[in-house]
Amino acid sequence: MATQAISVQPLPPEGPVPADQLDRLTRLLAANAEQYDRSAEFPRANFDILAQQGLIALTVPRALGGRGASVSEALRVLAAVAKGDPSTALILFMTYHYHATPNRARGWPADIYEQLARDAVAGRGLIGGLRVEPELGTPVRGGLPATIARRTAHGWAISGTKIYSTGSTGLDWYSVWAKTDEDAPRVGNFLVRAGSPGVDIEPAWDHLGMRATVSHAVHFTDTPTPIDHAVDIRRPEEWGAPDPVQTLWNALSISVIYDGVARAARDWLRAYLNDRVPSNLGASLATLPRVQEKFGEIEALLQVNRTLVRDAAARIDAGDPPPAVEANAIKYVATANAIRAVEIGLELTGNPGISRHNPLERHYRDVLCSRIHSPQTDTILIAAGRAALGN
Repeated sequence: MATQAISVQPLPPEGPVPADQLDRLTRLLAANAEQYDRSAEFPRANFDILAQQGLIALTVPRALGGRGASVSEALRVLAAVAKGDPSTALILFMTYHYHATPNRARGWPADIYEQLARDAVAGRGLIGGLRVEPELGTPVRGGLPATIARRTAHGWAISGTKIYSTGSTGLDWYSVWAKTDEDAPRVGNFLVRAGSPGVDIEPAWDHLGMRATVSHAVHFTDTPTPIDHAVDIRRPEEWGAPDPVQTLWNALSISVIYDGVARAARDWLRAYLNDRVPSNLGASLATLPRVQEKFGEIEALLQVNRTLVRDAAARIDAGDPPPAVEANAIKYVATANAIRAVEIGLELTGNPGISRHNPLERHYRDVLCSRIHSPQTDTILIAAGRAALGN
């Protein structure tokens, strides 16, 4: 897909991204969304747009040339991207995540982290975490990876397979979850530059929705990486509980991405209901009380999402973050509300809603993918129940 010519309005040197620029960004990305959904290719044109608008480095610290955006501002931009194309937002979220959670990179060699930051400022440097494996599944539920990092005379050699590798064909860096071949194995993150020898991407991603995330399988065969690119490896018992800031960022980002899908569906539905005039009614569907009631239900669901995410993000920015169990509960509620909002649209449209000619069908497929992101519903609700019961 060719990159479209874009007239870029420069961002102000500081402060929030203006609302009109975010609205325009949403429209630009939405114009590409259907084609990327059908082709299931990496949304390169969309990332060219983001790079030209200086948004890849939104969460990079100001000292390194980024905008140093707050959590609230980063989520605001991510929501606008998601409303245009959620696959783009999911890939972008990972890079935002790495730069927005300082604990993640605090122990990295400074020159390596600064290189990633400089790449992002230049409109590149997309990074993604490759963690899930065929046998293990997601490491969120425990267990050691089968992917092995072996010491060599020049650094490390990585061998193993990662699946559901979001952004695979378009990333610049992989953060590979692997264990060492030491007698007492350590486990953690090894940075591997995309395109390194021994990297093979298997086009295995052919899913219901979020198709342009290109979440393919990535095979590593003695893939070399320098010794200092073992940026965070520890004994398994030293990992302990997840970093609370990472947990919060993950929960709220997933919430706004799929809320963005629901808002795109809502906007299309509003136009459809106002434009559709059945001959037996002689007025638009939007004039029917039943339709107004159901559309009001959509508005209520999305308002709850906005309030929950906005309040939690403001607490993080104020230095009073909600506990992880609360943040994950927001993810549970917000994604369920997003799914329900799009389902109501299908109820109101009937056959047109599930025609590939209309974007509501794509929005429905995309929003259903919210259910697969870690932590899953059972983990969230068990933790919430235990906390409430005092266990």
